[in-house]
Amino acid sequence: MAELWKSMPSWMRNIVVPILALVIAWKIVSFVFGVLAGLIGLAINVLVLVGIAAAVVILIKKAAKN
Repeated sequence: MAELWKSMPSWMRNIVVPILALVIAWKIVSFVFGVLAGLIGLAINVLVLVGIAAAVVILIKKAAKN
């Protein structure tokens, strides 16, 4: 690996490689945030659905008493 690094031109080592590293790091970070946002959105949707289902059950029980 060191031989490959030393065989690269200096402009590639100093400019291209850091830019590629930043782009790859940005893609990984955005992927992680996307997964987290998706999971949080899914959790919120499930909580809303459970709340609506609970309200419907309560309303049906109240209607059955009358």
